Amino acid sequence: MKQTRERYALPMYIFTLVFVLGPLIYMLVLSFMHREGSWGVAAGFTLRNYQRIGIPEYAETFVQSIRLALFSTAMVILMGYPFGYFMARLPKRWRSRVMLLLIIPFWTSSLMRLYGWIIVFRANGTLDTALMGLHLTKEPLRLLYSYPAVVTGMIYALLPFMIYAVFASAEKLDRGLVEAARDLGASPVRAFLTVSLPLTMPGLFSGVILTFIPSMGLFFIADILGGNKVVLVGNLIQEQLMRAHDWPFAAALSVMLMIMTSIFIYFYRRLSRTLGGSGDLEGLV
Repeated sequence: MKQTRERYALPMYIFTLVFVLGPLIYMLVLSFMHREGSWGVAAGFTLRNYQRIGIPEYAETFVQSIRLALFSTAMVILMGYPFGYFMARLPKRWRSRVMLLLIIPFWTSSLMRLYGWIIVFRANGTLDTALMGLHLTKEPLRLLYSYPAVVTGMIYALLPFMIYAVFASAEKLDRGLVEAARDLGASPVRAFLTVSLPLTMPGLFSGVILTFIPSMGLFFIADILGGNKVVLVGNLIQEQLMRAHDWPFAAALSVMLMIMTSIFIYFYRRLSRTLGGSGDLEGLV
């Protein structure tokens, strides 16, 4: 029986080595090499690529990416947690309808959906027309290619992941515990803070992971809605690959981004264990 399981697991091991571990090792080795010519790479150990990351221009890109990821994640928590929590309390028929409405946008390309925001944010676009029609503004706001536009795009792309993560925990919540807290004299707010919130915390942590980590690398959102005004680490890596053709430096940037996300996952696991729950993504990370 054990040999049979190992035989079936062998393709998975081979796939992991070839398509996961192999590219990671290649990227790590490449990050210590030299650039040579327009497209070439010269063998030879160097730390210059990592030293360049400390240049203020590049270091600021990392800081801006972290700042945007934190702000986007905070906004997603504020909107996604209540939505997912109360969606779990809906009757089964209405719950299915709301879930369907959340899934429908994923049936179209994410790029098409983001280009739709251009129509909303551009000067004299949908948003400007509505605001000026309500006499709330007198002239176009010119929100396109700005930081708020990028944040809106991040929230729009990542909000469903938070909602479904919280919903998965809230759906398994034993409502009898909340009712017991109310019977013992706890107010609705106190019952939520002492019973519902701790029991749904694993889902919240899972949603943070699914939101924070992708927001560090969603450079196409910054490209479409931010223009050249908002540059993330992903944009910098793309520029080094497609324009500067500096593959070793792009690999070093990728390694640093991977290290940052790995540190975040490590603290997520520690915090999950401290609070007594492994989290819904424990098996994945």
